[in-house]
Amino acid sequence: MTHNAGAGTRETSELTPTPNDDALPRRFADFATFADAIDYAAQGVRGLNFHDARGRLLRPYPFSELRSDALAMAHRLVADGVKPGDRVALIAETGAEFAALFCGAIYAGAWPVPLPLPTSFGGKDSYIDQLAVQLSSSDPLVLFYPAEIAQMTEAACERQGVRGIAWSDFATRDVVEGPLPTLDPDDICYLQYSSGSTRFPHGVAVTHRALLNNLAYHSHGMQVTDGDRCISWLPWYHDMGLVGCFLSLIANQVSGDYLKTEDFARRPLAWLDLISRNAGTTLSYSPTFGYDICARRISSQSSVADRFDLSRWRVAGNGADMIRPDVMQNFVNAFADAGFRAQAFNPSYGLAEATLAVTIMPPGEGIRVELVEEERLSGSPRDLSRPARYRAIVNCGKPVRDMDVEIRGEDGKPQRDHVIGKVWCRGPSVMHSYFRDEEATDACLVDGWLDTGDMGYMADGYLFIVGRAKDMIIINGKNHWPQDIEWAVEQLPGFHQGDIAAFSVETKDGEEAPAVLVHCRVSDPDERVRLRDTIRDKVRSITGMNCVVELVPPKSLPRTSSGKLSRAKAKKLYLEGEIEPYAIAA
Repeated sequence: MTHNAGAGTRETSELTPTPNDDALPRRFADFATFADAIDYAAQGVRGLNFHDARGRLLRPYPFSELRSDALAMAHRLVADGVKPGDRVALIAETGAEFAALFCGAIYAGAWPVPLPLPTSFGGKDSYIDQLAVQLSSSDPLVLFYPAEIAQMTEAACERQGVRGIAWSDFATRDVVEGPLPTLDPDDICYLQYSSGSTRFPHGVAVTHRALLNNLAYHSHGMQVTDGDRCISWLPWYHDMGLVGCFLSLIANQVSGDYLKTEDFARRPLAWLDLISRNAGTTLSYSPTFGYDICARRISSQSSVADRFDLSRWRVAGNGADMIRPDVMQNFVNAFADAGFRAQAFNPSYGLAEATLAVTIMPPGEGIRVELVEEERLSGSPRDLSRPARYRAIVNCGKPVRDMDVEIRGEDGKPQRDHVIGKVWCRGPSVMHSYFRDEEATDACLVDGWLDTGDMGYMADGYLFIVGRAKDMIIINGKNHWPQDIEWAVEQLPGFHQGDIAAFSVETKDGEEAPAVLVHCRVSDPDERVRLRDTIRDKVRSITGMNCVVELVPPKSLPRTSSGKLSRAKAKKLYLEGEIEPYAIAA
């Protein structure tokens, strides 16, 4: 493989977004390595486009320019001593600098390791601790970061003995051209840190072959056409943002538009504004909470039809957390007048350990649910003295190309349709391993099959996800999903998704009981007592048991790197006294 580091020029005088259409024949990720995918995409005119907080175009970045910058970065990395197989850690800020370094590391044969930016929760020390642990796990030769967070990243680097370099400094170094390594499809392409809510993240090692196989699902599952365009605000350190909305666009030659995640958090409706203004935008993904916050923000506005045009939005993807049909319906209600169609919703199921996608709903089928008795979900016997309770379980679609999915019982044997068990999957895009963690790898990879850690059932070839196995609260032999308890409390006035963490604790009597930590935004002592009692009554109606209710300060519940609630960490911090509940009269 040969590369020309001089290809591509930067155009800054006219800010015209890269087009949707291209004379270059589309190839759906059918390349031997991801470097080959970059080389091919660079022959066309499509590319990436970066926008400010109000959706104004700051920088168009054609794939040809990305390739040129990436090759220059690859030569700088080699000159800096980076060798094939070395890890190159990168703070995953959405922008051209990260894109060039990520792809440059791949050209150099190194393994890029995207790591998170600071978030609005957790604080400076928490972020430094998180970086330090991930640096310890990935053992990189160097960490590249934006200069704005130099103090925090350098503190983490110093703690772990890792070199830190601001990417603005690295980009000014001379380019000394020389040979670059020949890549093999079975080489590791990158490390992705899984953000599993119930355990500390592991570095998922993904090969070129696995990545490209999974990205090819776009040609089959997403039914991508020549005129499609993608818009995303998802972070590039999370698998759905990195793989689904960055690497996929290169491998499938799709133009894309980006808002930074922090800009979306401040102005969520800028996402929908950007979709409305960009002709041809048909593809955009979000976890449930993204749709939820947009529907909440628009509720006070008189008319959406004058501001938004969502009629071209063909695939409104849902993934990365439990899909809530009530939230999706609220979004439809809020934006139907702007042309949004319920059939555009595209539920899916995936995880970093499978590169990204395991199942995806065929476009146009929308959200389909089944009502399932809660006793069936938990495996507990039916209590005939109480009326049956049901939960709406979302259909997450059919397995992507080359992926096998099985539901297995406790005996390890496959289950028939509509029988709940552990979700296992097998296919070319399943991870190579957890980096330097043979024990964890062996625990979830058995004879080529991946134990996802999730519970679900199959029906007529479709997968329904009901929850995480490791999150299950088991009290007096009866099982309870924490999602059910959390959802019930969220229905009370004043609460949002992510305000509640449910788990089991041991009481003074030595028995297990459900505990619920709840963000509290009221200061009046009497109101707090009433709120606690209301929550307790609500949880009792779900579990039939008294529970421990603790009101905690806003933003005190911990999150994973992708912003999801971490129940395991919340329980740990609570038991260790790191989360201090408000004192409330008995």
